[in-house]
Amino acid sequence: MFEQLGLIGCGLMGGSFALALKRAGLVKRVVGYSKSPSTTERARQMGVIDVEAPSALLAVSGADIVLLAVPVSATEATFKAIRHLVGPNTLIMDVGSTKRDVVDAARRVLGTNVGSFVPCHPITGKEVSGVEHADVELYAGKQVILTPIERTFTVQLQKATDLWTALGCHVLKMSPQAHDAAYAAVSHLPHLIAFALINGITGQDHGKDYMSLAGPGFRDFTRIAASDPKMWRDILIANREELLAQSKIFQETLQSLEQLISTSSGDVLEVLIEKASETRATWRISSQKSHK
Repeated sequence: MFEQLGLIGCGLMGGSFALALKRAGLVKRVVGYSKSPSTTERARQMGVIDVEAPSALLAVSGADIVLLAVPVSATEATFKAIRHLVGPNTLIMDVGSTKRDVVDAARRVLGTNVGSFVPCHPITGKEVSGVEHADVELYAGKQVILTPIERTFTVQLQKATDLWTALGCHVLKMSPQAHDAAYAAVSHLPHLIAFALINGITGQDHGKDYMSLAGPGFRDFTRIAASDPKMWRDILIANREELLAQSKIFQETLQSLEQLISTSSGDVLEVLIEKASETRATWRISSQKSHK
């Protein structure tokens, strides 16, 4: 049980976290701050937070747990705003989709108290943003990746692990570097491709007509293109080295398939399609089992 959650960023991710903690009886009081006062007010009206704070620093005042639910590009500025009230007994977490840049910011700003910070990446979300979409079930049954560093306090890492587990999450631990490499491949690149595909189609003379004819397959494939633009701008830039490396691999693979199509090499093309199909089917089954 935590006495007070200092919530910085009362949007979808932060709001859902606060609701989940409250329902689980893991926190007595939530003090929230958002850059937009109307967001903070709305969060209070919805019961997401109990008290509106006029600044990030005051949201942290008296808190024994702090969650940063801000764009990854705002992480360092947020650390600077709160560092004077961060102590060795304060558990600080984030929900950013990139980790090396977040960890580097924590090292630069928090100094000896960097051990209080446990970097987190919950593998969940929605295509919509804002506190009005906060969902108490958003984290239930989802994976949460923790990326501690050598200076992370063992006690805080255990607290974070126990907290996410109590919310019904499956907790994994890996290095920030391994995290960013993996999610460049399975999250950041797919978003980049979805953005490019939509823009590529709509940039054509008859693009809108083509879109009007699209069916369920197109809808499923491009769902993530509706994601928050500012958030994804920050993620793609923050993880650009790993992302560009994955993009190069994708382009080479795509060109190989294009060459087979160009030369009408149907047998080889079928083998590669079958390989992808079997891999996807196997992954889907194993993924479902691991989340039961």
